[in-house]
Amino acid sequence: MKTLLTGTVAALALASGAQAADEVTLQLKWVTQAQFAGYYVAQDQGFYEEEDLDVTIKPGGPDIAPAQVIAGGGADVVLDWMPSALASREKGLPLVNIAQPFKSSGMMLTCWKDTGIETPEDLKGRTIGVWFFGNEYPFLSWMSKLGIPTDGGEEGVTVLKQGFNVDPLLQRQADCISTMTYNEYWQVIDAGVTPEELITFKYEDMGVATLEDGIYVLEENLEDPEFVDKMARFVRASMKGWKWAEENPDEAAMIVLDNDETGAQTETHQKRMMGEVAKLTAGSNGALDPADYERTVETLLGGGSDPVITKEPEGAWTHDVTDKALN
Repeated sequence: MKTLLTGTVAALALASGAQAADEVTLQLKWVTQAQFAGYYVAQDQGFYEEEDLDVTIKPGGPDIAPAQVIAGGGADVVLDWMPSALASREKGLPLVNIAQPFKSSGMMLTCWKDTGIETPEDLKGRTIGVWFFGNEYPFLSWMSKLGIPTDGGEEGVTVLKQGFNVDPLLQRQADCISTMTYNEYWQVIDAGVTPEELITFKYEDMGVATLEDGIYVLEENLEDPEFVDKMARFVRASMKGWKWAEENPDEAAMIVLDNDETGAQTETHQKRMMGEVAKLTAGSNGALDPADYERTVETLLGGGSDPVITKEPEGAWTHDVTDKALN
């Protein structure tokens, strides 16, 4: 009887231990793809489990805005680009960057070379495909820096609201479109276009790169020490996932594919994407570099008559979580 009771107590202890894992819901910025490999790897390799976390990863999509999801209580933590996060903050949603896995920007403009475009100045008089929903901010800041109006005309650019595909370029509706180094650029190539037919302008090279794919939470939650501790464990496990993905890109891509419930992704595309994404996360230990933050803010404030943000943000980022996660 005593042995039976002991076994029952042990079983109950194990059961309660299994239930004790802290739940975290993460909202991605876009659909399941290698752009988010670090999180899927952390889940697959048990890194979250090691930190006593039960993480739910929610894919995004064209109709899903991470800021709205976290504002509505649908996530504890979200991935967002800093321009849209800071714009949300200025509008009253107190998002705070707690970690920055992406060190470099993957955003660029991809143009037909036969249009005669060779330099940014040659964009005048052209039709440019631009993503919106917060992704337009770096482009608008860049045009403002160049002194090129975005309301059309021979001295300005005509902005075409671009969907999340490359059709405007392929169908010659636009001279240039927005692309990411790890995604849409390769969709153009896969459509039969050769790299020699294209010219690209990387935002990183243009001096207007803004931070992408940061980890954000609501400011009020950071007042709770238990929440901060949970986020430190989440960031630590996530960065472990990212470094594993950098070192094992093909395996990481396959883990992403295993999590793609839509079946829309292909092995070739995801492996190539992971190789490109690894270049962007390289050099980051998860802690936000204040210089990168300042550059982003400076770019966003330089929006001419229509700046992304109108004043220097306060309290928009913290090292509290990464200090705890990395030490």
